[in-house]
Amino acid sequence: MDLARTDLYLDGRWVPASTDRTLPVHNPATEQVVATVPAGTAADVDRAVTAARAAFDGWADTAPAERAAGLDRLHAALTARADDLARTVALELGTPLRIATRVQVGLPLTVLRSYVDLAARGPAEQTVGHSLVVREPAGVVGAITPWNYPLHQIVAKLAPALAAGCPVVLKPSELTPLVAYLLFDAIDEAGFPPGVVNLVTGTGPEVGAAIAGHPGVDVVSFTGSTATGRQIAHLAADRIARVALELGGKSANLILDDADLATAVKVGVANAFLNSGQTCTAWTRMLVHRSRYAEAVELAARAADGYRPGDPFDPDTRLGPLVSAAQRDRVRDHVTRALADGGRLVTGGPDAPLPERGFFVAPTVIADVDPDSALAQEEVFGPVLAVLPVDDDAHAVAVANNSRYGLAGAVWSADEQRALRVARRLRTGAVDINGAPFNPLAPFGGYKQSGLGRELGTFGLDEFLQTKAIQR
Repeated sequence: MDLARTDLYLDGRWVPASTDRTLPVHNPATEQVVATVPAGTAADVDRAVTAARAAFDGWADTAPAERAAGLDRLHAALTARADDLARTVALELGTPLRIATRVQVGLPLTVLRSYVDLAARGPAEQTVGHSLVVREPAGVVGAITPWNYPLHQIVAKLAPALAAGCPVVLKPSELTPLVAYLLFDAIDEAGFPPGVVNLVTGTGPEVGAAIAGHPGVDVVSFTGSTATGRQIAHLAADRIARVALELGGKSANLILDDADLATAVKVGVANAFLNSGQTCTAWTRMLVHRSRYAEAVELAARAADGYRPGDPFDPDTRLGPLVSAAQRDRVRDHVTRALADGGRLVTGGPDAPLPERGFFVAPTVIADVDPDSALAQEEVFGPVLAVLPVDDDAHAVAVANNSRYGLAGAVWSADEQRALRVARRLRTGAVDINGAPFNPLAPFGGYKQSGLGRELGTFGLDEFLQTKAIQR
């Protein structure tokens, strides 16, 4: 597998960037540079947007069946590269290989397949009185994606945009760009018309800002931090461009007094530590009824101790490194501050043993966390679980909703109707009851500062369609 990449993908072909500057890509488990990619510029973004605008009319007029066929060819090309994709994610992000295979690659393949089917149907039309209401492609899409799920987050934007008839200019994260190159090898093989899909690698302040502020970009779809999302929204607002934002989270896992405690805690810890905690939907706050709190803390510690940090390519590894030294240091600072704020270290922490090299943080459980403290309020993005006691259902809901975020969450109860009542009161975009599995067809997105708009299924498709009324 060749990791050396020197070009950008513009107007249907691989071409040199406008400068010779490059960005290093590190293996976070070894701290070594494993590749470099072009450091694109605003000039490269302009080339990409120009190609996308030239391609818009032809792609927008393409029959739904033809768009679906292109996505189907892409699905086949990606499936053939599944092993290389998983190994690349393990290399540049540090996700343990078996999890990279199942989640980092398996999920986006499932999402892409769903859009093959949705593209074939075409957008529905309806009659309202004497008006024909139609849905049309919204225009050129600028997609800016993060490092934590580098393939999934691209596919969750790219697939619905293409299904809707919109050309795309993509900027992947500069921390994990290699999987995007494998994706674009597959895109090239799938044979999309020139300009329909374009890749510009580079930094957020240069390439990301150029995409968000470009007058030729009609829709900006961004996934990342709330702080950066705010900047993206300002840049797009200056020209009244549409924006879809999938931002941060501080999700609560509510374990009611009648829940299957052992299962709820085990699944809760697994959710909080998935991808080394680098998941926006992670249930990082475990809220447990006071009568079962002590037992839950003990169970959480025991479960956390089973997440051995190590080499992502070792089949026994359950917890990989964090993506960068900066991210590792940020998470460690959160732990230190939480202990200073009165949290009780149950397991892990700053002195726990770790591999000699790599950007690792020990799996950490902190109990007795104040609901208003930084650990309960700020997104940590690492393997750190806060456990908080609650008195009853109303108290649990109040603590869960005490957040500027509202992306995901969970409720556990032996009484499903009780759990559903609690779930309806949570101000968050998604809630799982008793460990219900993720649904790639359901809407994904948040309330409050967790974002605007939705991804996945027909809801994700809607972000890239405009509505027109034709009176007759």
